[in-house]
Amino acid sequence: MSEPQTVNLKEKVRHLPETPGVYLMKDRLGRIIYVGKARSLKKRVSSYFQRGRARTVSQPKIRALIELITDFDIIEVKSEPEALLLEGKLIKQWRPRYNTDFTDDKRFLLVRIDLGEELPRFRLTRLKKEDNSRYFGPFAHSGLLRKTLAQMRRQHGILLADTIPQRLPDGTWQLYDDVREELYGTENVVTAETYRRRVDEACTFLEGKSREWLETLRAEMTAAAGRREFEKAAELRDVVFALEETLRKTRHFERLDPTRPAGDAEALESLQLALHLSGPPRTMECFDISHISGTFVVASMVHFADGRPDKDNYRRFQIKSFIGNDDFRAMEEVVGRRYRRLAEEKKPLPDLIVIDGGRGQIGAALKSFIALDLMPPALIGLAKQHETIIFPDARAPLNLPLNHPGLNLLQRLRDEAHRFANTYNADLRSKKIRESILDEFPGLGPVRRAALLAHFGDIVRLRAASAAEISEVEGFGGKLAAELHAFLHRAREATGSP
Repeated sequence: MSEPQTVNLKEKVRHLPETPGVYLMKDRLGRIIYVGKARSLKKRVSSYFQRGRARTVSQPKIRALIELITDFDIIEVKSEPEALLLEGKLIKQWRPRYNTDFTDDKRFLLVRIDLGEELPRFRLTRLKKEDNSRYFGPFAHSGLLRKTLAQMRRQHGILLADTIPQRLPDGTWQLYDDVREELYGTENVVTAETYRRRVDEACTFLEGKSREWLETLRAEMTAAAGRREFEKAAELRDVVFALEETLRKTRHFERLDPTRPAGDAEALESLQLALHLSGPPRTMECFDISHISGTFVVASMVHFADGRPDKDNYRRFQIKSFIGNDDFRAMEEVVGRRYRRLAEEKKPLPDLIVIDGGRGQIGAALKSFIALDLMPPALIGLAKQHETIIFPDARAPLNLPLNHPGLNLLQRLRDEAHRFANTYNADLRSKKIRESILDEFPGLGPVRRAALLAHFGDIVRLRAASAAEISEVEGFGGKLAAELHAFLHRAREATGSP
């Protein structure tokens, strides 16, 4: 730490309040590297900057942290319990490198169900991985958790980690080879489909139990904070946050279904067969054009990975090459823009491209690939009237049964693209309507109007600007800026708009 930074930090510390709060330590790049709570911000934060502190600390991790600190921020709160909760939320938000990440805390147990197994078993683990498994937890009370799993085995007839089932010659499974069949009172010889229904029921039961335990943990955390046992309260807080996160993800987790053994795997495989693809379309992109009588023409592209929306890879387009109402030209433009960019960045194309529309739209999409001299991946159109699949080659149109898993997946993809395009269209219309107020201000031509919007970004920021700030825009003197400022405020009061 350089001397100027040390002096600056000491000055900041000198003005800290003697109140509870949370402090955020930063490195020289401004990154938050540690979040802590304090009964007195001044006493706690100042302890980091005592002369020779780094040399006297025995733990290498803390020594390294002290040496990296070049700045800090604080957030004052009313009480220590409030600081405790805020600390946990900020750790969860920023994931600082010198905080223990409680979502991966290996002190507590989780329940893991491997959905890739034909007969998924319920196992205990302390490590959560990004795999084809469903997790519950973490749980602070291991004894209670083990008793609950034993209860679930008796009640639902599921398998725990210590049991290896046997496949019988007819393809069914014998779950146990001892007297547990009689003790548990459930059928011991089952099909894989029947067993998966048991797993689904057991997961529902465990989810309910988890919510009960969550309320108990919250009460224990509050009680510990009330007794000023803040270390114990912090430990319980970490478990509460991690369990809340698991349950939040559980709400979005698709229930196990014997006809869909691994999420949307069956839908992808059925689509592969129906379209004669070389493999399941793990990545799919769908395009949709949205406009109102040729105005506000926009396009959307949504991206699905393994049958699920991947919103980080959604894209929106404004049409640039023409003005008017021509869906085919619009489709050719946006498809070309999307895959020209992927090709330039040397990124892989999706396994399947879906165009919302019929033969004209899919022909326009294919034309863009020809112009790019780029080999297209599998490409289809989905015509909404009869949910007909259109191919770009000589193949006849295809109508799948309305309950076909592959068609249902295409419909979800298409409907999401339609929703995303309409949302963008509505946003642009609202912005255009707000900006049209400038047309009513006398003497404001297209050049000055464009300069205003380029400077402030939108009408909302322009309305929030002062007359002096408006006068900084090229073409606006003090008098004109004052008149425009007054006009915008009169219009806002008259319409009640933002």
